[in-house]
This record gives sequence, C-alpha cells and structure tokens, in this order.
Amino acid sequence: MAKQMNRKIVLADGSEYYGYGFGANLDRVCELVFDTSMCGYQEIISDPAYTGQMVLMTYPLIGNYGITDEDYESKNPTCGGLIVREYNDNPSNFRYTKTLAETMEEYDIPGIAGFDTRELTRKIRDNGSCKVLITSADTPKEEAMKILAETELASDLVAKVSCKKTWYARTANHKYNVVALDCGVRLSTVHALNSLGCNVTVVPYNTTAEAILRMKPDGVLVAGGPGNPEDVAFIAEELKKLVGKVPMFGTALGHELIGMAYGATTYKLKFGHHGGNHPVKNLETGNIETVSQNHNYAIDAESVKATRLTVTHVDILDGVVAGLACKEDKVFSVQYHPALSIGPNGRLGAYEQFIALMKKEEI
Repeated sequence: MAKQMNRKIVLADGSEYYGYGFGANLDRVCELVFDTSMCGYQEIISDPAYTGQMVLMTYPLIGNYGITDEDYESKNPTCGGLIVREYNDNPSNFRYTKTLAETMEEYDIPGIAGFDTRELTRKIRDNGSCKVLITSADTPKEEAMKILAETELASDLVAKVSCKKTWYARTANHKYNVVALDCGVRLSTVHALNSLGCNVTVVPYNTTAEAILRMKPDGVLVAGGPGNPEDVAFIAEELKKLVGKVPMFGTALGHELIGMAYGATTYKLKFGHHGGNHPVKNLETGNIETVSQNHNYAIDAESVKATRLTVTHVDILDGVVAGLACKEDKVFSVQYHPALSIGPNGRLGAYEQFIALMKKEEI
C-alpha cells in the first residue's frame, strides 16, 4: 500500500506541492530559497544565515549520511525548514549520531519530501524568492492563503541568532586576539581563526565600538548572518567608529555592513546566492575561485564608487560585488564564506589575509 502524502507547501502565488513530512510536525511561514550544494545539509540547517528561510535542496538525495555532532555551524540550529526530492532515513556513515529527521524534530525544523523539486527550483529562479507555508495536506487552500497574507516575515533575525553573552574560543600558544561581532557567526569560522593562532572573543551583535576597542583586539571580525542588512544598519554606524583603528574583516552579512559603514548601499537579489559552487573572480589576480555563498542581499556596485573602498572580487554569474577592501584602513570583506587555504600561486586565502593585516603586512 502506497504511503499517503501528509504534508504540503503553499506558495504566495497559490500553487501547492504535496509530499511526505519529516522532522518537526508543525506549520511555518518562511521565505523560500534554493541551495545548489551537493552535500553539507547539516551545515545548511545549522547555518545562522538560513534563519527564517525554507531551503529547497536542488540535489535530490538528502539524509544519507546522517548528522555528526562535530559538524554543526551553530549551537542551536534555526533554519526555517527543508524541502527535498528524496529523504533517506537510514544513514550509512560511521560518524553519524542521529538521523537528519531526528535532529530537525529536536530543533523544531519542519521538512517535506516527495515532489519534483526541479520544477519548484525553476519557479524560484524565474519568479524570485517568495513566502511559503508548510502545513498539513488537508489544510484548505483558502485558509493557507490567508495565513500567508497575514504573516509578516521576521526582521529581527540577527537578534535571534546572535549570542546573548560574550563567549570565548581559545587556542594554545595564541598570537592574536580577535573580537568577532556575532551577527550570526558560523562555528567553522571561529575554528578557522583558532587554527591560525587566534584567541577569539565572540560578542553580541549590539556591542558598541567603544566596548570592542576596550578589549584591545588585534583584529575585528564582522561575522555573517541572516536577513536584510538595513534591519541592522546601526551596526554599520558602530563599524564606522572602528575604521582605521583596528584591522577589520567581514564575511557575508558582515561584508554588506562594512560596505554600508563606508557609505555604500545594498539591494535585494532576485533569488539570492545559496550553495557551495559559485564562481568568483579575484580582480587583483585574475584567478577564478569556487566559493560557498548564502545571502539574499548585495552591495550596489555603483554606490561603491563614491566610497574609499575598492571592489576586489565579483561573482562571475551575475557580476555581484563579492569582495571589498580599503588597504589604507586595513579593512576588507568578502560576500562568501572563505575557505581555510592558500590559493593559487601561493596567494593567501581570506583568513590568512586577515592574519597578515594583524601582522601589519600588506594584503
């Protein structure tokens, strides 16, 4: 006997997709986006930048290697939901400690599987991201549309994911002290800095510039996170007070906030950049780098011309600004999640460039 479809998603345009539920059995309204990664679903559901978003995975088979305790990107995953073509609840991986469904149930993340995710991906690509409701299959369409119309997407996402109290990530024989402004910092970012000899002090998103300077850091990291940078424009105002006083490095949302601190403006992309296979060109070297990105907003390239910033990287697919720098102030940022590695021809990766700035060396 065929398994009965028990869940559905309803889009703002009235279209419905029926499937099988997994994870938390609850209704939720989110922004719908797609992610082109072929693996890394654990990192995706635990990436703070996906807070409030329903993530459609374009790769068809999800769940097959389970969940591993060491691979979370946040202490408390806050992804809005997960949509997949085929869900596998019997992982084959000696490291796994839970299934994906068990983890999603624990953290109140609903999921749905079983329909043509290619069709839905094309709809997002052609029409842009939109609101979506995940609900029971027997919820009347009229009721679902009313819920979608009356539910406003949250604008306090950074406050939701940021730490409430300062916390520390220390390493033996450290060389540098870094303050990370937590707008949604990924744990892998903290670990990368630890591996390069940095003690990291992670502070809440609303920490003032004055308080940061009192900590006497060798460098400041403005970590990535969710939502519209305009919702936390006050952070950019605080960053202005740090410019020229301490080396500064921004990733993802932090990149957008650093741009705003210099006077650049932002705009919303049609469907964002989400996935681990985006080609970005380094304008200084001409090299093409394949990077992981997760953002719905970007820096307006024209607005950069009126600032002291220089565009260092662009996205090959659509020309979006993917990197900024002001060498005079020892400030730079990237729109993507940098890897911990030395690039082609010995070129330093973004983390290593940050270390070089704290050494008082040129980027």
